[in-house]
Amino acid sequence: MARTRKKTTPAYGFFVEFEAKPEKEGDLVRFLTDAKSLVDAEPGTPVWFGFRLGPSSFRIFDAFETEEDREAHLQGEVRRQLELRGEELFAVPPKITPVGLPAAKLAPH
Repeated sequence: MARTRKKTTPAYGFFVEFEAKPEKEGDLVRFLTDAKSLVDAEPGTPVWFGFRLGPSSFRIFDAFETEEDREAHLQGEVRRQLELRGEELFAVPPKITPVGLPAAKLAPH
């Protein structure tokens, strides 16, 4: 029987900061696009954004309903890909910051 998830407001998240190596900005855009398909397969990750702040500055924000979902994501495939491709793509190691979400608005689908 499939697990039914109760829809609640996410209370946990991560804010991840990246700086691309020179000439690797396009590769980092592709990395984020590919990462989105990995996150799509994670039922415990209802909110995920990969975005760009400037020419070489990128961020990910994701949110979770439970601490267990956040931990599962932290140990998941996107993290493994960050570690595997880190030296190739990043000027400095990504900074992963856990955050609490005291307020959020999510529109119904």
